[in-house]
Amino acid sequence: MTSTVPNAVEHADEQQPPITMFGPDFPYAYDDFLAHPAGLGQIPATEHGTEVAVIGGGLSGIVAAYELMKMGLKPVVYEADRIGGRLRTVGFDGPGTEELTAEMGAMRFPPSSTALQHYIDLVGLETRPFPNPLAEATPSTVVDLKGESHYAETVADLPQVYRDVAEAWNKCLEEGADFSDMNRALRERDVPRIREIWAKLVERLDNQTFYGFLCDSEAFKSFRHREIFGQVGFGTGGWDTDFPNSILEILRVVYTEADDHHRGIVGGSQQLPVRLWEREPQKIVHWPYGTSLASLHVGGEPRPAVTRLHRTAGNRITVTDANGDIRTYRTAIFTAQSWMLLSKIACDDSLFPIDHWTAIERTHYMESSKLFVPVDRPFWLDKDEETGRDVMSMTLTDRMTRGTYLLDDGPDRPAVICLSYTWCDDSLKWLPLSANERMEVMLKSLGEIYPKVDIRKHVIGNPVTVSWENEPYFMGAFKANLPGHYRYQRRLFTHFMQDRLPEDKRGIFLAGDDISWTAGWAEGAIQTALNAVWGVMHHFGGETDGTNPGPGDVYDEIAPVELPED
Repeated sequence: MTSTVPNAVEHADEQQPPITMFGPDFPYAYDDFLAHPAGLGQIPATEHGTEVAVIGGGLSGIVAAYELMKMGLKPVVYEADRIGGRLRTVGFDGPGTEELTAEMGAMRFPPSSTALQHYIDLVGLETRPFPNPLAEATPSTVVDLKGESHYAETVADLPQVYRDVAEAWNKCLEEGADFSDMNRALRERDVPRIREIWAKLVERLDNQTFYGFLCDSEAFKSFRHREIFGQVGFGTGGWDTDFPNSILEILRVVYTEADDHHRGIVGGSQQLPVRLWEREPQKIVHWPYGTSLASLHVGGEPRPAVTRLHRTAGNRITVTDANGDIRTYRTAIFTAQSWMLLSKIACDDSLFPIDHWTAIERTHYMESSKLFVPVDRPFWLDKDEETGRDVMSMTLTDRMTRGTYLLDDGPDRPAVICLSYTWCDDSLKWLPLSANERMEVMLKSLGEIYPKVDIRKHVIGNPVTVSWENEPYFMGAFKANLPGHYRYQRRLFTHFMQDRLPEDKRGIFLAGDDISWTAGWAEGAIQTALNAVWGVMHHFGGETDGTNPGPGDVYDEIAPVELPED
């Protein structure tokens, strides 16, 4: 989410190592693990061909299934809707819109997502800069607050108060969260230093909201500064919707630059899991060359939605699907959003320890909505005759639309506008409205900001919309921990270390961005998938190569901070 205010520290020169999502909670080098020529590990030949249930065909499930297949296991993927999960790319109805797409879920990815980049490169996808507020790829940005608009091509074009807010945020991070020290430690992958800094912060800040963290800072004593920061802030704006969440969630984002330098996947993000589903790996054990996940499934399609999960004799996991088919497995990976286990899937209590059930029940989701329309051309690049400015810009506002993004493939081709991208309460305001009703409200809001621009005359097809909290197989966009939730988060993330669990609670593994430390980022989905792959391999008596230890092999050295429970 490229900053609308300067970064907390100036970007380091090219000589320094890059920032990656290496910690801070679990500083394990997933990118190195994936790149190592020895591979992710092997299982005994006697287990080759053994079926493993993978529940959920989003990015985490498909990555886990792909890596297990390469080891010689037989993943059986269950998917209630479509492959991709919240990597959901859709088209539009109407002539002239055939090549246009809309990203209903994930649409921008930071370069610090290095494990994600491994798979993007593996399947041959391209990325390009995403037009976030004031990003280099964004021709212009309009910040519209309290009825007053400011046009900017760089942050220097904004009024002084925005730079004051930027400086306040920098000071707040430095004084309250050791920002520069952690930035340096993450770049250098200095595990002891990362753990030392983070342990103190977790202990001190687990009970603190994002807003409380700002209020505690002398730099943010001005309510007006906090208000502007909430509306525009860093990233894509709208960070006031995050104010009730744990400050630890926000620190994970800014430490790892997950909010910066975003890129989009050319042609749509859903291609990534779809291509992995169809990919025939060159290095594969047990299966003949030319095997893919698709070829291991009847008709090349995943099995349908899971309706029941229960334990059966011999500590097996028995899965019932929407067709009534019942299959029993020695291991299963559950990658869907965890509330599904409480509502859409009939589950035995014996699947997980009671403390894990409590953590699942306490999961807190962010709501999110988007609405896109196809237009005849990128008319926003036309110049206003009086001012010489773009007639319309990427827009951040306190009006109902909140964030409006302009997406094109060239000056003379049809283009797409994301009229609105909202979170939490702002998303709930749209929930009862149809796509066309939403569009009418949005066009009214944007008409107040751009009175000379007739957006409607450029629209060439029907709008498409999503409210993730109303999607039956999701119930929210992604998890965002509230204050006091660190202990719950730790239980779910560390679930792959099943030697710590009673024997009758082993065999089913949790994965997905839902249980990751970086919920809402595809990187977290991949990291937890790789944890689960290690867990399944370990469960079957397999092991990693000594030169490429997996996340479970080094767990004791880098385990997340453990807070007392008494």
